[in-house]
Amino acid sequence: MPDPPQSEGTPSNIERAPGPSHLGTGESTPLAPGLYLVATPIGNLSDITLRALHVLRSVDRIACEDTRQTQKLLNHFQIDAPTISCHEHNELSRAAELVQEIKRGSAIAVVSDAGMPGISDPGSRLVEAAIAAGIPVIPIPGANAALSALVASGLPAAEFAFLGFLPEKSGARRTRLEQLAAAVDGSDSETRHTLIFYEAPHRIRETLADLESVWGSELRIVVARELTKLHEEFLRGTVAEVRRELEARDRVRGEITLLVEPPLKASQTASATEKLTDRLARLQSEAGIDEKEALKRLARESGQSKSDLYRELQRQRHRLK
Repeated sequence: MPDPPQSEGTPSNIERAPGPSHLGTGESTPLAPGLYLVATPIGNLSDITLRALHVLRSVDRIACEDTRQTQKLLNHFQIDAPTISCHEHNELSRAAELVQEIKRGSAIAVVSDAGMPGISDPGSRLVEAAIAAGIPVIPIPGANAALSALVASGLPAAEFAFLGFLPEKSGARRTRLEQLAAAVDGSDSETRHTLIFYEAPHRIRETLADLESVWGSELRIVVARELTKLHEEFLRGTVAEVRRELEARDRVRGEITLLVEPPLKASQTASATEKLTDRLARLQSEAGIDEKEALKRLARESGQSKSDLYRELQRQRHRLK
């Protein structure tokens, strides 16, 4: 007798873990034992889903990135489930404890301070431990800053890469951006992937300066700030334009998502690159100065340091070869 046909999307060779008998889709539905990854609002509390509220009310315990932050959310929705801390410093040890609790029949929810746990937040180690123990892991979808920023950015959304936070130190951050630039320039794909980062408000201006140094002042970017909150803001334009806007402010506040549209491949940017070399040649000819002095003048005009401009020029010349 032949084997029954496999349904679409369920190949026979995938690894399966036992699933919960109920997924908590209704208020009257009890929760089966398992690990529930619950997305919480990133600003506007109205963005929490009905399913998330049901799960948070029904679980035996809620593992929180910060119990104090989560308690504000629970108080707002009058949820009295017990909480326990699960953050980057104790997640590994806490995972073993929570896995055993689930094995004894508990339903455990995991939340971060905002958004989806595991996305630049604690949660992934707990998920790994649960999967290794054969425990059901159930995502409860909801708000996410990266995707919310992407769909409203105006940048290509068909293909993208979420890269979390860039390094805090300037040198390491510049190196990482140069690695990304080299990877993009060496790609055979004609499709440019929008790059998505999270960034701290006190570092965003320095990060934009590094982006401008690595990719040039015409790089298209979007800074999405305070998503879903009262002062939500999208700054769209070239990196030079957005940088000037933020430099003019006394202080930059709020959670920030940074989106970058990498420039076209070297073969497609030859004409733009030639403009920079033409500017240098024209300035040298008109003013009767050498390249070093011309670079100084262009650096003053663009607001970049001479060394940064020189590095950019060398990089662009290399691409033209």
